[in-house]
Amino acid sequence: MAALRDCKAWQDAGLVLSTTSNEACKLFDAVLTQYATWTNNESLGGIDRCLSKLKAADPNFTMGHVIANGLELIGTGRTVRLDKELDSAVRAMVALSKSQPLTERERLHVSALDMFARGQLPKACDLWEQILQSHPTDLLALKFSHDTYFYLGYQRQMRDSVARVYPFWTRDVPLSSYVKGYYSFGLVETNLFDRAEKVAHEGSDMLACHNYWHWALYYIEKGEYEAALTIYDKHIAPPCLASGSILDIVDNSSMLYRLHLEGVKLGDRWNDLLGVTKKHAKDHILLFNDVHFLMSFLGAKDHKTTEELLTTLQELARAPQEDHQLSLAPRLGLPLCQALVEFENGNCDKAVDLLYPIRYELVQVGGSDAQRDVFSLLLIHAALNSKSKAKRNFARYLLHERDMMRPKSPMTERLIRKAAALHSMA
Repeated sequence: MAALRDCKAWQDAGLVLSTTSNEACKLFDAVLTQYATWTNNESLGGIDRCLSKLKAADPNFTMGHVIANGLELIGTGRTVRLDKELDSAVRAMVALSKSQPLTERERLHVSALDMFARGQLPKACDLWEQILQSHPTDLLALKFSHDTYFYLGYQRQMRDSVARVYPFWTRDVPLSSYVKGYYSFGLVETNLFDRAEKVAHEGSDMLACHNYWHWALYYIEKGEYEAALTIYDKHIAPPCLASGSILDIVDNSSMLYRLHLEGVKLGDRWNDLLGVTKKHAKDHILLFNDVHFLMSFLGAKDHKTTEELLTTLQELARAPQEDHQLSLAPRLGLPLCQALVEFENGNCDKAVDLLYPIRYELVQVGGSDAQRDVFSLLLIHAALNSKSKAKRNFARYLLHERDMMRPKSPMTERLIRKAAALHSMA
């Protein structure tokens, strides 16, 4: 790994950091490197330890506050609406930025995070893009915007944001291979698979995100449920139960829910997951997160927490919102949540009625195509199990559609056989 950059190295890269502490600059680089590579690198000291040392090296280093608050906010496990400590930290960062001579780039970073904290995610991205126009190798602006576009379901923006700065990320720029990985992901999400593969090969040290999750999906696809559960128990559940990371929670909830749709007995796994999801029932930071928390509440049959999530989301949805995600709650978030509840209660017809009108808009709740596929599967299973002959017939058409998009899929073939059997019994 390249040496961590001091004040002069950042200045030479055209990314001035307003601090006289070389130690603070190096620790900023250590945190940024771990965030950019999705690692908690013990050789660098781990993210939490580096952040603690960063604050000690220069308590008034604005970009130190930016990266610390940014990682909290981008993790989507805390919100200034409910967390006074985080709200205070963001306010302190803004106040500090106004009391110091900073570069325009640094001021834009502070403003972008302030926007993000208030739920104005598209506006935050606009400010990060403004930074990138003048400073195309500002990795923090690029990664924050990339992750936020992902949360927003803005697939083309996620791709094009990296494409615009891609020529500047030459081999000599630290972490350039990871930027190739970000671009490759954006190409995949916009169905440019050949181009994505070419770029991914260029960035050889970029590891695919949540590999074990995708591996387990492969086994579910084949109907090899025990193999999927083994991967879940060994590699997917332990990190989540240990860290409570929202990204891990989403993977866990989604994996268990797919197995649930397939009729697999899950034992105590939902209850184990409930231990880390229950405290997030009132967060309402991302609708995508809410839906996955709800899966765990329904799976664990925790009716009280289910009601708590739905009630608080309904209350927020009724109020005028500057928060982008909450503004989508009335027409997308609440129908999607309600569809999950109705399906769990055996009201499959109602679940279809709720899901079908919004199926093409669900990209707006964020996540990848692979992650959102669970909603397509829910619609298919609800239609298959419907009391209405017309809706059961509709399930067959949905499966023909799926078969055209994913030829020779064992899961689709299984569901087509089930639909044919139901049709012959009608």
